[in-house]
Amino acid sequence: MKRGIAVLVSVSALCGIAYFTASKWAIKHETITFYDASRDNRPVPVQIAVRRDKEMQANAGMITLPVAVINHGNTVKNTEYGFLANIFAARGYMVLSPQHDLPTDPPMVTKPGELYVGRLPQILRGVANIHLAVQEMKKVQPNADYDKVTMVGHSMGGDITMYFAKQYPDEVKKVVTLDNLRVPFVTAGKFKILSFRSHDPQFKTDAGVIPTDEECEKAGIQVVKTEFQHNDMRDTGPDVAKSSIQGMLDKFLSATDSEVGPVDTHSSPPKILEPGPVALMAPAKS
Repeated sequence: MKRGIAVLVSVSALCGIAYFTASKWAIKHETITFYDASRDNRPVPVQIAVRRDKEMQANAGMITLPVAVINHGNTVKNTEYGFLANIFAARGYMVLSPQHDLPTDPPMVTKPGELYVGRLPQILRGVANIHLAVQEMKKVQPNADYDKVTMVGHSMGGDITMYFAKQYPDEVKKVVTLDNLRVPFVTAGKFKILSFRSHDPQFKTDAGVIPTDEECEKAGIQVVKTEFQHNDMRDTGPDVAKSSIQGMLDKFLSATDSEVGPVDTHSSPPKILEPGPVALMAPAKS
């Protein structure tokens, strides 16, 4: 596997320079803060990433943007997953990354023996933040598909992602997780699931979270076992980890985006530009 990762990184480094340079300027990143009146006007900052040309087409009513929601890990900022956001944005997605916890929130208290080790309150808060972000973004960019979104998450964000998919399967198109440790996979087979797993003795997956090989095959679940550490799976991680994840994610999207690509509202669809080879993304600055 290490040899395969090395080959992927070499190809990415040699072929991805031009794409990275172009996409760096082609993708717009901005943050909008929404306020939830039902929770004492709780602020929910949402980082948005979108290709400028696709945003212009959506604004003109030419296409409907597919939507991806990226959920961050516990105590991690929503801006620390740019390497994931850029892959989705390059493919024409509008990417929403809500900030789930705030400095004013009380610290999380884990409770062994309770459901999800007592993390359900934080998970439910994340679900509420996602719904708020989606509802408010309908006003900002109405030409996007909010009915079926791609859910993405790392660590606690992966648990939020999987819980959301379990509770609201009709609102989910597909799921991508990076080391969700507590919430079991959805095995109903209603959407494709891609999950990256770390090799990290400090972050162990709870029993019963990952389905058996037979269940994965039946439900359309792809589990990728890596040699990376749990905390390698964000912008601060090493380039080899990010590039490998980007490559496998890009392949997964290539195989499944035919159903969620930008929707043409005219008789002849505009050409959808391929993002090109996967590039090494520089760590985002917080």
